[in-house]
Amino acid sequence: MSEQGTVTLLDKVRHRAAGLSAILACMRIDVSSYIPGSSFVHTCDARVKIVLLAAFSATLFFVDTWVGLGLCAAVFAAVAVASGIRISRFFGMLVPVYVIAAFAVLFNGFSLDVSQVSGPASSLGDVSAGVFAAWVPVPLVGSFGFVPAGFARGCFFAVRIVLLVVGSLVVTYTTTSTQLTDALASFLRPLRRLRVPVDDIAMVFSLALRFIPVTAEEFGRVHDAQWARGAAFSEGGLWRRLRAWQTVLIPLFVGLFRRADVLAIAMDARCYGMSDDKRTSLARTRFSAKSAVAMVVGLVICIVLSVAF
Repeated sequence: MSEQGTVTLLDKVRHRAAGLSAILACMRIDVSSYIPGSSFVHTCDARVKIVLLAAFSATLFFVDTWVGLGLCAAVFAAVAVASGIRISRFFGMLVPVYVIAAFAVLFNGFSLDVSQVSGPASSLGDVSAGVFAAWVPVPLVGSFGFVPAGFARGCFFAVRIVLLVVGSLVVTYTTTSTQLTDALASFLRPLRRLRVPVDDIAMVFSLALRFIPVTAEEFGRVHDAQWARGAAFSEGGLWRRLRAWQTVLIPLFVGLFRRADVLAIAMDARCYGMSDDKRTSLARTRFSAKSAVAMVVGLVICIVLSVAF
């Protein structure tokens, strides 16, 4: 082989290797949730954020007008801007949510029998259809047709679903798993009088949160290894693809059970559960005045939106 041919072959190998590295990098799952920051939203008490998230979620279901839904979106935008996190970060990984929202629009906007949909299509829900409320259904093929009022209400439901998810992302992006666990333990603390193992429940919740990125990292590692060995994840029929994914799931579960066994041995070596004394925390969370003001203001806004709109 000539020197020029050798150089060409090496260039092709380097090009293929670079392409492989890029594909593997794209296939890895980004499950990072907490985004470090020093904004007020980050420093606010986790219990306040959970309470306000529950209130915001309830408000989304009480609001039945487009004006109220727009104000809810404005509240989310204000909190997102105050957190210092880019708005695009909230909407960048919501493909499954967008699919659900699209189904909501599709199944509300079209009807198999438009003759059964009379007037403003009141049977599609009690939310506002906006300017489409007075529009009559439009037959397309036979009895199948387009329902403008249903389409508007489907869009309303879709926006509600998206706001519900991005509202929860505000909490997960600005709160660590440890803070969420401490908040859960604080909410469950009154149950100690009923001899409920509050600390154990909080520990299980904490371990579940910490195992999510571990599971995703293990999944990406096994997937990349099997793909490099020629596993046909996107080739062939359904049965062949399932058998290819079987080579990922079995090592994944084996690795997770091995990690769980090591964790159990480590906890047993540290005498976890051997003492009945009340567990303590390294850093005690204190309910500050700013957090109290934020909770009061947030609850007032949610109540006003729920009642007025």
